[in-house]
Amino acid sequence: MAFLVTPSPLTLTGDLVELRPLERSHTEGLIEAVQEGDLWRSAWYTSVPAPDAVAAEVERRLALIETGTMLPFTAFDAAGRTLGLTSYYDLVPNVPRLHIGYTWNRPSAHGTGTNAESKLLLLRHAFETLGVFRVGFTTGSVNSQSKAAIERLGATQDGILRGMTRYRNGALRDSVEYSIIEPEWPAVRSTLEERLSRRH
Repeated sequence: MAFLVTPSPLTLTGDLVELRPLERSHTEGLIEAVQEGDLWRSAWYTSVPAPDAVAAEVERRLALIETGTMLPFTAFDAAGRTLGLTSYYDLVPNVPRLHIGYTWNRPSAHGTGTNAESKLLLLRHAFETLGVFRVGFTTGSVNSQSKAAIERLGATQDGILRGMTRYRNGALRDSVEYSIIEPEWPAVRSTLEERLSRRH
């Protein structure tokens, strides 16, 4: 087994959000987004970088493109405002499977439907173009907002991986693993499309 199409940078466009391949030119907008509400401080248990660490995070994600282990995207709203970052990562062609994650968005985008549409775009491309069998999502056990958002997608909790990594403050992190597999995709797609249709 393998991906039907080799994963490579591309733009995914919806009504509320556009996901563009991450570029260094996006750094300034990402710094502005992360400064909104001091997001990196209020979300210490996430992958949100501090403003002075955004450029390094952009370089880290760009380097992972070269290794074939990550495809990062910058999210923009319909007005062209930078919202945040998301990525495909942990790409395994012989299943094939991948994860969606390392996602954050500016606080004013929360609850606007942009994240739901981002997930719809990423999931649709993964299942319908790349031909994956499994899409995974991993989040910290204390990240209630992220867990709720993943569960609203229709993902199934596969388990809790105890003491997997550490948070920035040094505390051990328990990771919660979720997945959507290909037979579940039509129902997940319908639910997401219905959610988004109520915004039009």
